[in-house]
Amino acid sequence: MPEVQYKVDLPAFTGRNVPIKEIAKAMGKDAQYVRVGIQQGVLKFGVAIKMEDSNEYNYYCPDKKVWEETGYFRSIPETV
Repeated sequence: MPEVQYKVDLPAFTGRNVPIKEIAKAMGKDAQYVRVGIQQGVLKFGVAIKMEDSNEYNYYCPDKKVWEETGYFRSIPETV
């Protein structure tokens, strides 16, 4: 049986850090929902790093990972 090949056009990923508010809007969720989901490891498209001597987290959500997990991609930042 011949091998079937599919052509998939991938978005032009840049490693852009997609802002939490932009992801939340695309998902139809609150930004806090996305933050807590990343912190708890439930949402796999980003990482949350708690800064030493602080209660605040920094987030990194690369565009490729966001696309792989949610299907959302934007080459330029959306104004939210």
